[in-house]
Order: sequence, then structure tokens, then C-alpha cells
Amino acid sequence: MDLNGKHIVITGATAGIGRSSALTLGQLGADLTLLNRNPEKAEALAEDVVAAGGSEPTLITMDMAQLASVRDAARETLALSKPIDVLLNNAGIVNTERRETVDGFEETLAVNHFAPFLLTGLLLPAVQQAPAARIVNVASDAHMFVKHMGFDDMQAEQGFKTFREYGRSKLANILFTRSLATRLEGQDITVNCLHPGAVATSLASQNKGLVAKLLPKLLKPFFRSPDKGAETSIYLCQSDDVANISGAYFANCKQARPRPWARDDEAAEQLWAITEECTGFSLSLIHISEPTRLWSGSRMPSSA
Repeated sequence: MDLNGKHIVITGATAGIGRSSALTLGQLGADLTLLNRNPEKAEALAEDVVAAGGSEPTLITMDMAQLASVRDAARETLALSKPIDVLLNNAGIVNTERRETVDGFEETLAVNHFAPFLLTGLLLPAVQQAPAARIVNVASDAHMFVKHMGFDDMQAEQGFKTFREYGRSKLANILFTRSLATRLEGQDITVNCLHPGAVATSLASQNKGLVAKLLPKLLKPFFRSPDKGAETSIYLCQSDDVANISGAYFANCKQARPRPWARDDEAAEQLWAITEECTGFSLSLIHISEPTRLWSGSRMPSSA
């Protein structure tokens, strides 16, 4: 895919693989819209994108720990009245202790899964307007940390374990990818996910103490440098080799086979139903089975 002039929306692009992805995609001529929590860091990144040869990105503030903020950011993005050629759901966190969002959800699951689910659903009408559109979800081999979603205690109210909660959130990314790809069959949209393998030190920057300092080292077997880790994200955003592949998992720019529990379609459907209930958003309400007319201004579907 020639990215010159293609509209690419990226979450969490101010550090790590998100930053590397934004810089490279900008250099390839993409028209970037960057959704980030920190406006100052976003402005600094925008300057770097331009300095690297890209065009001035559109910056929209979004806190993925607040579903209201996700809705506001989606509204601003749709108000641009641009088809979305690629949606790169990149943002993610790791917590060393249980935290609750303002919506009452365990933060790791909320940021890594609920927020991208909601954002993707809200932006889908703009994605449907682009020819050969792509949705790319950054998952992880960290889904190996677990063997199921733990539906009996998804919010970790009965006990919190850093790697278990992170692993479940990444498992959720893979299951969501499979479910969405199935629902979008017949449309000119592909949905794929990936294991990045990048050390993004900001991933755990919201934590304090010894565990937070050790976390990047403990995660090292699953990660590499940001530039290397971004390669698979960039590959899925623009390679012609994956133009007709959907619902797959990639690592090192090659299709990979995730663990059996990440291929459990029954679990994927159960997760989908729970996520719709928690986010208060149903993708079926925006006519997912057929392209939706792109609205303009501040109008949003009633389900938002």
C-alpha cells in the first residue's frame, strides 16, 4: 500500500514503538492523527515528525483510562471528516498494583482492551469509508502468561497479579481481533494483531518503587528495541503481502500461531458480550454488517 496521503490514526504514539511507528509512517507520506494523553509530549512528537520529513500531524488528547475521554477523542477524530485508511491501536500500560479507573474498571484491562474496543467501534464508520482499510492491534506474546481470560474475576477484585492482568489484557486484544475480523467479513477492511517485542520504558512509567524499576528487565524476553518492535506494526499498516489477510496474529513481520486459548472463539464471543456491557457500546448498533455513511461535525451514533 502506498501510504502517501493515507490517513492513519495512532494511539499512544509519544513513546516506544508508537513513536517509532509514527515517525516512520510520517516519513512514508501518511497523514497522521495522533491520539495521546500528554499534549506536551504530543506537540514534541509532531515537531519530530515534521523534522523527519513528514507532514504536520493532527493532535487529539485522549486518556484511555476514561471512556468519556475516548468518546470525546473519537468525536474530534470523526469531525475531521476524513476516511481512516489505517487505525493503529498501539497504546498500552502495565501496572504493578491494582488501580481502578473513574469508570470503576481494573485499569490494565480498561486501557489495553476496553478503550481500543470502544475507540474502534466509534471510528468504524470512518474506517468503512476508506478503500482497503486496515485495523492493526498491538497485542503481545504476553498472552502466554495466562491460559484463559478469567471471566470469574476479570477485574482482579479477588487479587491482583501484574503479569496475569497484563497477559489477560493482551489475550483480550487477540480475541477481539478475531471477533472483529469475523464480523467484518465481506467488507474491504482487514483486522490483524501483532507481538511487537519492543522495550517501551514508558509502558510502566506510571508505577513507582522497586518493582517498577525491575519491570522492564522482567519483560525483556518479550521485547526488543522500539525501532525493531515497530517493524511489525509498520508492516501490517502498509505491506501488500497482508492485503487479503484478516484475523491473524503476527510476529517478526510473519504470521504466527498464538496459544490455543487465544484461538478460542467461544471465549472471544463471551469477551465481546462482556466488553459491550462494560463499555455501554454495541458495534451492532452502527450497522457493522454494512458501510455506514460518514457523519460530520460533532454528531455521533446514538449508542455512543
